[in-house]
Amino acid sequence: MSPKPVTTPQSNPFKFRLDFWNGITIVAFLLIGLFLLYPLFNIFINSFWQDGRISLENYRDFFSYRYYYSALFNSFIVSTSATFFACCIGIPLAYAMSRFNIPFKGLINILIVLTLLSPPFIGAYSWILMLGNNGFITNFLGNFGLDIPSIYGLHGMIWVFTLQFYPHIYLYVSGALKTIDSSLEEASENLGVAGWQRIRQVTLPLIFPTLSTGALMVFMASFADFGTPMLIGQGEKVLPILAYEQFISEMGTNPAMASTLSMILLTVTTLVLFVQRYLVTKKTYTMSALRPPKLIKLKWPLRLAATLMVFSVIVVSIIPQATVITTSFLKTNGPVFVPQFSLDSYREVMYRVPGAIQNTFTYASISIVIMVFAGLTLSYVIVRRSSKLTSILDALIMIPYVMPGTVLGISLIIAFNEPPIELTGTWVILVIAYCIRKLPYTMRSSTAILYQIDKSVEEASISLGVPPMKTFFKTTAVLMIPGVLSGAILSWVTTINELSSTIVLYYGATATITVSIYSEVFTANFGTAAALASILSLSTIVSLIVITKLSGKKEFNI
Repeated sequence: MSPKPVTTPQSNPFKFRLDFWNGITIVAFLLIGLFLLYPLFNIFINSFWQDGRISLENYRDFFSYRYYYSALFNSFIVSTSATFFACCIGIPLAYAMSRFNIPFKGLINILIVLTLLSPPFIGAYSWILMLGNNGFITNFLGNFGLDIPSIYGLHGMIWVFTLQFYPHIYLYVSGALKTIDSSLEEASENLGVAGWQRIRQVTLPLIFPTLSTGALMVFMASFADFGTPMLIGQGEKVLPILAYEQFISEMGTNPAMASTLSMILLTVTTLVLFVQRYLVTKKTYTMSALRPPKLIKLKWPLRLAATLMVFSVIVVSIIPQATVITTSFLKTNGPVFVPQFSLDSYREVMYRVPGAIQNTFTYASISIVIMVFAGLTLSYVIVRRSSKLTSILDALIMIPYVMPGTVLGISLIIAFNEPPIELTGTWVILVIAYCIRKLPYTMRSSTAILYQIDKSVEEASISLGVPPMKTFFKTTAVLMIPGVLSGAILSWVTTINELSSTIVLYYGATATITVSIYSEVFTANFGTAAALASILSLSTIVSLIVITKLSGKKEFNI
């Protein structure tokens, strides 16, 4: 007699029980649909809408007129060049720092991260002070009859983006080099592949997924940046500037063309992301990390040369920060700095734009509270209640990661410029934009730490009679706090430095520090611009110290 098969109860896929976590999932889908998908759908439709009918005229105009398509070429030239040069700096720097006995590594790491976290347009502004038409270095060399090209133009953008974004490459490659399996490199040396040939044929291919992710970050950041091209472009337009001018310019608005440009921006960044994913998935890169590479102790001449190489890069990249802070304490005579220290610029800031400072920290604080709650609850839904639905939710939350701020700003205005939901011209629309655009930082760190927390901790609490919800808030959430706050502070830093979406969404009463710096530079009030930029830099430094303390590490990785 054959044993009777044991039947297990099958869960009904159509059975739905409304509990707290299902409620969180539903609310998340509703908010994402309202504030992300609906605005994107609006600009998609708007890009095909011309004179009251569906038309491809906007796209035809874009690819027909040099005025439009040259902006796309310029964006590609700047982003690709900046990515290439950032790799040229970041890879050797990461290799030297991870493989050799370079002194002061902790200090160097902090300075590199500080370079990355400051907004690019502040770097552009400080390079104007040094290499502009009336810059310090320009005038100094001019006294000796040496004329150098000014910082304005495409080459200036490439220079600023390279120095601003090479830390992406450095941080990603450093992490990969520390975990690479050294036995593979040793095997290649035994087969006669050594030196540069080994790095090119073995090491770089092994870290390609990480390197390509860093390169993707540099490309995306350069492609979507608004402030730097606006400050030093001088006639050389890139796509975000063109989209902004078509939407808001005093020369006449053209929302349909602005929507078309926004869709092209979004399409390009999405395509680049897919290309990077395709290249990474073509090969398998898994390896054992049981034998990490040993630190090589260089003899003093080589160690000195490597240290000088590292510090020369750091000094050049930190110069913009030092210049801004120094000039903020100089007296000004109109647009010209005079060699006398003073606090006048700070007094003027407190007198003229106190509202901008208050707005910046108020909006960022409200946004960060929302992001921390969303990071705690949504990461739990995605990790602990994993399903196809939560995977879709995770993918939707990450869309703004490849979405330029200008596109987000334009889409929100088009969607919420009239009843029943009229948000344009309010501070609420800024907070919404910040939450959508910066939430991915908090989400990634929250999900990462949740994966590290053993599920048996929660099961033990529940088995002792503690209700599941109380277990989450009393146990799981407490264990998640360090990871959530690390990501939240990154969200905070990038929120207070946000310009590209703010410049589209603000009006006079809701101006922030970044918008005020932008306005002060354009009206040649360089002293107050420097003071405002220094306040932002100080906030970034304090945030960085907090991150380091929370992570409990000497080194900090993004």
